[in-house]
Amino acid sequence: MVDGWQKVYKLMNRIGFMQGRLSSIVDGKIQSFPWEEWEKEFERAFEIQLSIMEWTLDYQELRKNPLMTVQGREKINNLSKKYNLSIPSLTGDCFMQKPFWKTIKSDNSNLVCDLENILEASKKVGIKMILIPLVDSGKIENLTQENLFVDVCLSMQSFLKNNQMFLIFESDYPPDKLSKFIDRFPSEQYGINYDIGNSAALGFNPLNEFDKYGDRIINVHVKDRILNGNTVPLGKGNADFNLVFDLLDKYSYKGNYILQTARSKKNEHIKVINDYKQMLISWIS
Repeated sequence: MVDGWQKVYKLMNRIGFMQGRLSSIVDGKIQSFPWEEWEKEFERAFEIQLSIMEWTLDYQELRKNPLMTVQGREKINNLSKKYNLSIPSLTGDCFMQKPFWKTIKSDNSNLVCDLENILEASKKVGIKMILIPLVDSGKIENLTQENLFVDVCLSMQSFLKNNQMFLIFESDYPPDKLSKFIDRFPSEQYGINYDIGNSAALGFNPLNEFDKYGDRIINVHVKDRILNGNTVPLGKGNADFNLVFDLLDKYSYKGNYILQTARSKKNEHIKVINDYKQMLISWIS
């Protein structure tokens, strides 16, 4: 029994939530920076015993985001300490909204500068993993875009190495193609974010995915989606959670599990995240 409790305790320290999931929905979006409630999420996470948050960045008002200002970072660090909450990762929806690998040269330099500034700001609040979503409007559509993307990301390697940070990629590439893509990057500073729901929606076979790049997965988003469809409550879609968690265990995954789950239709966001946390514990313990 003691061993069982110890295992659950260790797992609890690896379960987190996507910023915004403990706040009201903004403009009908499933995910958006919670400008009105972002500070309150620290206390709400503490109340339901969550100690990890994944930060979110939108391109709109990017430079006003608390992460990107001196005063904001001071407030983030104070709240993190007060509520014993760490922020090891960041999802850069801003990159998907304004992909530097799809822009003309004059705009490209500004967007690459944004990436550099985000890395510098993240370092100051302890964020180690910067996630770049290569999906939806950010999907890579040709080799020219891929080569530009790879070149820019590799140019950050010295900074990443010196600060023990990582760029991680979430992609809709099929397993074979994603394997070749991630092989273009050294494993020390670059990895894959595995999104359980997105893979299910794309109809990918987890066995094939893990065979191709299981050892490059360093962050996991926990959500459920219908095949070719939208995000749904955990257990209501096509994700094979038992298989995925067995495979993560087989590949000795030591990273975090970030709840990027469906939103509550009744505005019961804290309760829903807590319920999902309990479901996740039951699956991985």
